[in-house]
Amino acid sequence: MEGVSYQRFPKIKIREMKDDYFKFELRETDASMANALRRVMIAEVPTIAIDLVEIEANSSVLNDEFIAHRLGLIPLVSDDAMGMRFSRDCDACDGDGQCEYCSVEFHLNVRCDSDQTLDVTSNDLRSTEPRVIPVDVASRSLASESGGYDSQERGIIIVKLRRGQELRLRAIARKGIGKDHAKWSPAATVTFLYEPEIHINEELMETLTLEEKRSWVESSPTKVFDIDPDTYQVKVVDPEAYSYDEEVIKKAEAMGKPGLVEIYAKEDSFIFTVESTGAIKAYQMVINAIEIIKQKLDAVRLQDSEEPDMGELTQHL
Repeated sequence: MEGVSYQRFPKIKIREMKDDYFKFELRETDASMANALRRVMIAEVPTIAIDLVEIEANSSVLNDEFIAHRLGLIPLVSDDAMGMRFSRDCDACDGDGQCEYCSVEFHLNVRCDSDQTLDVTSNDLRSTEPRVIPVDVASRSLASESGGYDSQERGIIIVKLRRGQELRLRAIARKGIGKDHAKWSPAATVTFLYEPEIHINEELMETLTLEEKRSWVESSPTKVFDIDPDTYQVKVVDPEAYSYDEEVIKKAEAMGKPGLVEIYAKEDSFIFTVESTGAIKAYQMVINAIEIIKQKLDAVRLQDSEEPDMGELTQHL
């Protein structure tokens, strides 16, 4: 319809922000945009992960493929991933995926010469790029600088060696996305829920006895409601804990008090919870996802502008 605009201007309000945890509100948009943001964070924000392993010597109890798989799942610091090239698109190495623009090289060389079992961990990986190292190694480095280093932290175990066993290999880490393989996904979990709007019918609530109020409050699996110890009035203490289970609504109906509470989902307001694997910071994951969505929209606009006008095409025919 001409003259009708569906343009929206989404707003974000930060609730809590840590390196590996980010909670925020996304308002004035719809579920399609919220779900697009969630899916892009999980599957299309790039990270760096080990993708090629060349085993030079392996006398451990694990076969080569098993070790290669374990190496691929070690999260690597991927702050530079957005600026790297995909190996398939790299013209510096003709798609070989082994140059400084599209890959990072790791080496591991460990041998057990004692009777005590030796743990080979992510701490034994040696990177050619100081900024791309295992996440747990980077965390321990920061902890040691701040004086909070725990000497019991051994790193992510790759394999265990007994006397005389050794593991020597070369590994290539490349840029990738979770859509291709889960090892490239930067997200431990990304969830969103509609922000609930809860209204208690105060007049109807006052017709309940204190025991009935307690019974109704306890019917909620999560602590959404509570009773004020002074006024004995039921109040909403944590609306976001409501999981849309409708237990309190069913309880009110069973008590013969339908309409005791009304709960609506705000269809233009979402609460996001983002947890990172550590490859990139949680808030950076959101920023990168927004940038990728912008690139996708720009590509669609460009494609639309390049399509020939059907009227002109008909005249030429």
